[in-house]
Amino acid sequence: MKNIKVTDVGQIRNELNKYKKGKKLDIRQFNQAARLAWLGKAVLMPLDPEDPDTRSYLIYLDHPEPFSAHFLNLDEDLIGHIFILDAEQAQYLAEIVEQGVRDRAALYQDLDRREFYFDKFYRPEPEEPDQDR
Repeated sequence: MKNIKVTDVGQIRNELNKYKKGKKLDIRQFNQAARLAWLGKAVLMPLDPEDPDTRSYLIYLDHPEPFSAHFLNLDEDLIGHIFILDAEQAQYLAEIVEQGVRDRAALYQDLDRREFYFDKFYRPEPEEPDQDR
């Protein structure tokens, strides 16, 4: 078994604090993560649910469906990886996940209520102008 000598406890604490706080994505990465979150392709989980001081989250970004991927410009270094994200960005991404679910559900509800038949086969007669004038 390999032993690791601990010589600087302060350095170890600093590294642990970095993980507890998490890391912010830059604007480009956040926008890409948000697009995947809206599509339901992001999984968020607290880094350490038992430690109230740890506010960071783990985030996993999954590959989008091929049809969606055709329209999105995504960095391959984001997809299929797990990141430690700070609490603020994680909260916003969770809100985007919720909004995406609501938007997609509304789309399917509208689709279920839509009357395609009448749109295609029922054409009202054009009104004739009054001939009394």
